[in-house]
Amino acid sequence: MNITLSFNFAQKITKTGRYFDSGSGLHLWVKSPSKKYWIFRYMKLGKRQDMSLGVFPFISLSEARKGAMEARIKLAQGVNPIEDKRALKKDSLKEQTKFKDFAKSCIELKSPEWKNSKHGDQWTYTIEEFANPVIGDKPLNEITTEDILKILQPIWLNKTETASRLRGRLEWILASATTRKLREGINPAQWRAHLDTILPKPKKTNKTKHFKALHFSQVPTFISQLREREGISAIALEFAILTCARTGEVIGAKRSEVQDGVWTISGERMKAGKEHRVPLTTRTLELIEIGKYLDPDSPYLFSIEGKALSNMAMYSVAKRMGFDTTVHGFRSSFRDWVSELTDYPTELAEKALAHTIQNRVEAAYRRGDLLAKRLSLMEDWSDYCAQGSTTNVVALKTA
Repeated sequence: MNITLSFNFAQKITKTGRYFDSGSGLHLWVKSPSKKYWIFRYMKLGKRQDMSLGVFPFISLSEARKGAMEARIKLAQGVNPIEDKRALKKDSLKEQTKFKDFAKSCIELKSPEWKNSKHGDQWTYTIEEFANPVIGDKPLNEITTEDILKILQPIWLNKTETASRLRGRLEWILASATTRKLREGINPAQWRAHLDTILPKPKKTNKTKHFKALHFSQVPTFISQLREREGISAIALEFAILTCARTGEVIGAKRSEVQDGVWTISGERMKAGKEHRVPLTTRTLELIEIGKYLDPDSPYLFSIEGKALSNMAMYSVAKRMGFDTTVHGFRSSFRDWVSELTDYPTELAEKALAHTIQNRVEAAYRRGDLLAKRLSLMEDWSDYCAQGSTTNVVALKTA
């Protein structure tokens, strides 16, 4: 219906329908007495299109007519007003979305694929420590290559591995922003054919720094002093050393994983993603019993009031003891001991460390886990570590 619209008409009309303002393309769409919308109708490329201008009475008649006039001007300029409105909305969203907020949401979305919460902590730390001070408050579409260089260059030479991992994380976050149409153009954190033309290659910048480790000859002394310390973290650390396990594998170990003298770690908790069986020696079984005695109702092998130990618990013990080593470093101590003081084959040591065989053909022939032979190896390692030591004694209550 074509009429000259007025405020009174728009306010009083209750009959559903579309009421057009004479010759302007503007009309009032009445869906119900309480739902009325201003619409601008036009033809573009032979197709009828309706553009929403707002809700009556929040948008007045004069505001709706002004909106319709601006839309007609755009049409005269060859611009589709609906597409223009969408583009402005996208630009507004780009300007509103700050890097720090988007990065946080990206980390939360990616977290389910990580086997260990430590990975999420590392992502969060590097972003908050190095990236956010530079680009945290910047809209995603305004981040440039110069911004990325301001983040990376100060740490590229002296913290090369951290910087390289951070660059990869930034590239992933900004790629996600592009996928969601929150930014356009080249990814400023991209390495190939971009940052590699500015920054030196990480592998040629700094040699990989291995985990600090004690010489195997120092391990018996360390174990001797360790057994003099109280607390569940010291018990867990000895267990980690004697089983050659990684920190995450030990602090996440549960009693349900131990059966018939074998500790079975699921692939989800292993670095290589494959199940690993650990033959338990006399001493490691004793350590498990001590852990059970200290926290009887816990599901974990080593815990405090049912809660798993932190990533830093075992390392802190070694640090307080005054030894310059990491928990992971004892795996290297074990490997060197096998090579220099025993006749055990390399294959057995690699199996004990749950290392993946890189050669696919060789790996195909080595499908067994050599459990029985590894038990003999781990008993010898346990005996070597215990030279000159007395074991932890826990006074068990009698019935």
